[in-house]
Amino acid sequence: MRFKDIAGQAVLCNHLTESVDAGRIAHAVLLHGPTSSGSLALALAYTQYIYCSDRQHMDPTTDAHGLRADSCGVCAHCRKIEQLTHSDVHLLFPNTSIESNKGVKSSADQRNEFRSFLLQHHAFGSLDEWYAFLGVANQQGIVRESDADDIVRTLTLKSYEGSYKTIIIWMAERMNSTAANKLLKTLEEPADKTLLLMVAENTATILPTILSRTQQIEVPRVTSQTEWPEEFAPLFVNWMRMLFKLNMAQLSHQVDGLASMGREMQKHFLAYTSEMVRQCLLHTMAGTANGLHTGDERFDSAFPSMITIRNAEQIYRALNDAAYAIERNAAPKITFMQLSFTLSKLIKNR
Repeated sequence: MRFKDIAGQAVLCNHLTESVDAGRIAHAVLLHGPTSSGSLALALAYTQYIYCSDRQHMDPTTDAHGLRADSCGVCAHCRKIEQLTHSDVHLLFPNTSIESNKGVKSSADQRNEFRSFLLQHHAFGSLDEWYAFLGVANQQGIVRESDADDIVRTLTLKSYEGSYKTIIIWMAERMNSTAANKLLKTLEEPADKTLLLMVAENTATILPTILSRTQQIEVPRVTSQTEWPEEFAPLFVNWMRMLFKLNMAQLSHQVDGLASMGREMQKHFLAYTSEMVRQCLLHTMAGTANGLHTGDERFDSAFPSMITIRNAEQIYRALNDAAYAIERNAAPKITFMQLSFTLSKLIKNR
């Protein structure tokens, strides 16, 4: 699975690849959001990028998918992960007994079925579709204590191919309490070069002690540009104008407004800002139609020239760093104030 195969998540994909390139690989990550938005696909693409021996880097402003980097898709690691046969990448998932196999004790007993299911659905299948694939109607699968034992055992072994050992748990909210408590011990004392990726739709039933020990990343619903909240456009316009004036009293008031939004809305607004930057650069460098439609004609006409090939990559990096800081529960007012100073400098020195 490559990032280019996941539609509508360029901002999150760029954040993930940038964190890997910067050496910021958390040992435990929780990707939570609707399966239809590609949470499992992102986990697989992220894993493939980490293992890839020939990572590809490109200009996100001209790339057809808006990506800054992706795995090559052709090296030995990529081919094995795409076929779900890599010896250092292990999948755990809700498992249950079926008519043809009533002795299911762990994910290992249904590994082949799950691999076929993922390949058939391109990693976008839902839990109900998984049960339908197995042919079970009323039975509910769980991630069992034996699955947690497999995690502990696997992570204590050396990697077969000299890289990370990776465990991907799909539908982590389906872990029973015994499995969750065993997993907690692994999170508290992670082995070197291990990666635990949990994928969930609902975090409410996951132990708070597990949540506190993971880097939580929300996978947003895939939306089109016309579905951005209406308040984002005037907020973006006012903020950009403040970056030119740098009147501290006015900027502080602006930042207070940004900081008062909920964290998910803050990340959503940063994603909107990234998209506006991309539209500006496409207009100024590639000659595309002006993609800004903020309702302020003067701003829409003048601002795109502020984004050039010389400052765009740094602006993307600053926005991604701010989103990462917010995910890690950094103080939002400090984060947005630092981001404002950085963006002001970059835009003025275009």
